[in-house]
Amino acid sequence: MTSQRDTQTKFVIITPVRNEEALVHQTIESVISQTVRPAEWVIVNDGSTDRTAEILEWYSCQYRWIQVIQRKNRGYRKSGGGVIEAFNDGYAALRCWDWGFVVKLDGDLSFGPHYFQKCFEYFESEPRLGLGGGVIYNLMPDGTHKFESGGPTFHVRGATKIYRRECWEDIGGLWPAPGWDTLDEVKANMQGWTTRNFSNLHLLQHRITGGTDGSWRNLVKNGRANHFSGYHPFFMLAKCLSRILRRPYVAGSLALAYGFLTGYLKCTPQVDDPELIAYLRRQQLARLRGGQTIWR
Repeated sequence: MTSQRDTQTKFVIITPVRNEEALVHQTIESVISQTVRPAEWVIVNDGSTDRTAEILEWYSCQYRWIQVIQRKNRGYRKSGGGVIEAFNDGYAALRCWDWGFVVKLDGDLSFGPHYFQKCFEYFESEPRLGLGGGVIYNLMPDGTHKFESGGPTFHVRGATKIYRRECWEDIGGLWPAPGWDTLDEVKANMQGWTTRNFSNLHLLQHRITGGTDGSWRNLVKNGRANHFSGYHPFFMLAKCLSRILRRPYVAGSLALAYGFLTGYLKCTPQVDDPELIAYLRRQQLARLRGGQTIWR
């Protein structure tokens, strides 16, 4: 196995988890088995009420490079912003500060032993690649693996994001609100970086995205995140129309539109970055016109 001393790629991982006693060991074993291990891994227990804390503490005793942070239970799962609040606590607790890459990794994934090695090969060959990561397959109840469409090529799923340090510093970290996992990529592109998923590198997600909240609520949250991110109304209309033929038929489009429109009706604040919103909307309008955009 290649040790950290044998590679110039020095990276750290931060993993927020909540009530993952049934799954987190698979993620931990996947990282332990990597041909290239992190210099440090901070796992943030975000107020779990099951045995998650006990499992994490056992692993941290076995591996000195695993650090566990315990957060108080807020009493509920806080979508979007909650996971970033936990991530930021983990980031503040890092003891290794000469890293070249920081990874945001969910605690319900499993992946092959060469995953990080192959990811960093892409970064090494593409100097302006600021953010990347593999693609997600869902583990279905019948044991099959189903690809979960992650959207455009520039988008990397929030469950597995790898940031080059210079890009991370340019975007100024992550917004603790729904939509953070699109805003980071848009801002990176605005700053001159490229972002993309690695379609040949697969991670298996053992809990289907949105499974905790249900399909309707998850799509409503998606619409609200699009409002927070400053999506152009015309682009949002096109997004809702294009979704009509996907399950749940029609209802999915209505849920997206409801989430987006209620953001306006409730005067919900948008991301406090007018330049970023203007850039995003220019890109979206160019996409609608068939022009060259980050949605290519």
